[in-house]
Parts: sequence; C-alpha cells; structure tokens
Amino acid sequence: MKPFSKAEMEAIRKETQDEESLKRRFWVKLKRVAGRIPFAEDLVAAFFCATDPSTPSRVKIILLGAIAYFVFPADAITDLLPVFGFADDAAVLAAAITQVAGSITEEHKERARKALGDAIDRA
Repeated sequence: MKPFSKAEMEAIRKETQDEESLKRRFWVKLKRVAGRIPFAEDLVAAFFCATDPSTPSRVKIILLGAIAYFVFPADAITDLLPVFGFADDAAVLAAAITQVAGSITEEHKERARKALGDAIDRA
C-alpha cells in the first residue's frame, strides 16, 4: 500500500475532528457494507475501543484514523469493486490494530459481536 498523500492525510485528519459526525457516518456505512466485509467484527471492536472513555488517547487517535479511512469516501481502492474494494480498508485497520492490539478488550469484541448480531436480526 502506498503512503497517503498530503491531501488524503488532511482529509482523514478533518474526518477525525468531529467525532460525533464520524460515529454517525461509521454506522451508516457499516450497515450498508457489513455483509460484504470479512473484517466487520474487528472493525466494530476497534470502534468500541476508540469510543471507550478508558482507552488511552494515543490508542484512540490510531483507531479513529483507521475508522475515518473506512468512512472516507475517496479510498485508494473504491469500495464498489467486488473483493478488492475493501482491501485497503482492511490493511489500514490491520495496521492500526497491530499497533494497539492489547487495548482492544474482550468486552469490546463481545459488544461488536452483539452489535453485528443485532444488525443482522433487524435486516
């Protein structure tokens, strides 16, 4: 994966500044694509970790950056492409989770499983 351009970094930075807007857009996009991404549970667990008040700021920043990239409409690879469309999102998320792996707790993972299960039940 190539490094982010200056414009992409600025756009992601802007996405993370309004956390409430980012949260709303995260759930909207997740509901639209959850069935097509194999990393949905990890993504939602990362979201719950990033929004947990007890999570250290450094961890929040890393995870919110990855979540903002997922929400960001101008991905390096368009999300409309079958199979490859979310490869860049998965790579960014995997890199972020590798950096903060010990911070994503079993509680975050359980909340993610429940949230995804509830979403499937409503569908």
